[in-house]
Amino acid sequence: MRLDELLFSQGFGTRRICAGLIERGLVEVRGSVCTDPGTQVDTETPELVFSVQGQPWAYHAKAYLMLHKPAGTECSHRPGAWPSVYSLLPVPLRQRPTAGKVQGVQAVGRLDQDTTGLLLLSDDGAFIHRMNSPKRHVAKVYEVTTKHELDEKQRDRLLAGVVLDDDPKPVRAAACEIVAPSHLRLTLTEGKYHQVKRMVAAVGNRVEGLHRSRIGGLALPAELAPGQWRWLGASDLALLAG
Repeated sequence: MRLDELLFSQGFGTRRICAGLIERGLVEVRGSVCTDPGTQVDTETPELVFSVQGQPWAYHAKAYLMLHKPAGTECSHRPGAWPSVYSLLPVPLRQRPTAGKVQGVQAVGRLDQDTTGLLLLSDDGAFIHRMNSPKRHVAKVYEVTTKHELDEKQRDRLLAGVVLDDDPKPVRAAACEIVAPSHLRLTLTEGKYHQVKRMVAAVGNRVEGLHRSRIGGLALPAELAPGQWRWLGASDLALLAG
């Protein structure tokens, strides 16, 4: 791949901007400065790392990320009252091209502004569709803090199914565990609007705090602090595919 095309594919600006960065001597590949935009780079080489204006960057044909979403952020490119989760990402991830257009990575589903936890992002449309498809029944685990103490009757109702106001068909939790008097671990395989909050309300309680801890077999690492992100590796993607 031409070096200017490589930079463009990774989100470092338009082709003209990328060519200009290279010609000004601001790009290094494997420790060597390159000034020719047409320099051919082998993108099949494992762990291809280059730098732009001193910023190291690893080449990824497709972007797959996890983000520990903090409270008070919106999963939107055009946020309203709250900052966007995309502002937590480096600029190249926000302007990676898809089909030749600058679109950046997209959140795989959304979390409310007051919900924290595991959020996936990608520029792979097929991956986003698979993860969001209701036919795949991808399990999502939530740690729920409730206003009132929980009891077995509430747990059993969530497992048996509750009716929400927009659908006469009962919605069931795939798993439900009372971890502490006001801490519920709830596993869902559907993605209805405000589903956790509405299900908990349907059994006579109220959500005071909501945190997504797992998607499929992939758990949010304890060492990933709120607001931090990291690339997903092959083993992470395998856990999601399982």
